[in-house]
Amino acid sequence: MTAAARDGEGERDPGLQPERTRLAWRRTTLSATVVALLAVRQALHSGATPAALVAMALCAVAWLGFLAVAHRRVLRLGVARPQPLAPGGALLTALCTVSLAVFAAAMLF
Repeated sequence: MTAAARDGEGERDPGLQPERTRLAWRRTTLSATVVALLAVRQALHSGATPAALVAMALCAVAWLGFLAVAHRRVLRLGVARPQPLAPGGALLTALCTVSLAVFAAAMLF
């Protein structure tokens, strides 16, 4: 191992890791989209009650929040040395995911 490699001054060869990460974000975004669409379908199928419409609107807001974070992350992964996901982005992603599950479960009851 050279001194430059030990010091982290060498060029980074990320291989296919950024592409795999981008694909993972896209798959997760697709899953969130399916959950949001199923929530809309459930709300319309069970009758447009005020509670169902509120839950559907909250699902849409959570989905849009997740979509914004995922889109920014995919764009930032396009460089050779991407920055790590910021703690605020990670927290927003987790909150959107959990809220989608909670709102979807609330629509069933």
